[in-house]
Amino acid sequence: MATSTALGPIDHVDLPGARIRYHDTGSGDPVVFVHGLLVNADLWRKVVPGVAAAGHRCLTPDWPFGAHTIPVPEADLSPTGAADLIAAFLERLDLRDVTLVANDTGGAITQILLTRNRSRVARVVLTNCDAYEKFFPQPFTPLPRLAAIPGVLRSVIELMRFRPALRLPIAFGLVTKRQPPPEITDSYLLPTRNSAAIRADLRRFLRGVHNRYTLAAAERFPSLELPILLAWASEDRAFKLSFAQRLAGDLPNATLKTVADSYTFIAEDQPELLTELIVEFTRLHATP
Repeated sequence: MATSTALGPIDHVDLPGARIRYHDTGSGDPVVFVHGLLVNADLWRKVVPGVAAAGHRCLTPDWPFGAHTIPVPEADLSPTGAADLIAAFLERLDLRDVTLVANDTGGAITQILLTRNRSRVARVVLTNCDAYEKFFPQPFTPLPRLAAIPGVLRSVIELMRFRPALRLPIAFGLVTKRQPPPEITDSYLLPTRNSAAIRADLRRFLRGVHNRYTLAAAERFPSLELPILLAWASEDRAFKLSFAQRLAGDLPNATLKTVADSYTFIAEDQPELLTELIVEFTRLHATP
């Protein structure tokens, strides 16, 4: 579970098939953060304080993507089900004029959301993330198939008990230049390591991942007129800059801003710059 006090007070909301834990801090137009696979709200711990200080209400849920602590056995964790869960979160909390900020797997789920129910979303920030045929990218492409093999998922999680293993590409070595501190990696990995129910949720989520969902979403990109910022780490090896340029060409109202000295997790490697980009973008595209 997310542990950082920088994210603000903890609350919970009941959604269809799922109870979601989230942090809520600040006031003003809402910014909702969407993390990816095997991380939680702690990913945003160095970004939220600055965005909240700039006059926004920041909501950072622990989405049920494997680092959550409340099992959701009744939830639809297919890519479309996960997208609908985000939409239900916005509706249940009656959030309007929302800025979504998404990363990694969460970026793919956000794209799917935008093509299904974007009525409460006014603008989007996509940092390095899955899209098109890359859902997942290498070396994570085999995960949906491996998750179907009994015992494999638990073996991979158990490997992460050893701190040096966290720098492997299949762990955090490919997505962040700077290793998060132990208490943060523990918050990401302990739920799945310690709970069979959480592992079952993760397995269901992984087995549903397929690029037919992101390719179908991409077909509807021409209809997405809302402003989208692509804040992209130019050194990322999983989602290269050419990938962001492709997105910028297909999304009608997209702006591409590059970020140096970072991999996929810009919120970890370059949080100050990401904060500035989010605040600048929301001001530039504020609702009159």
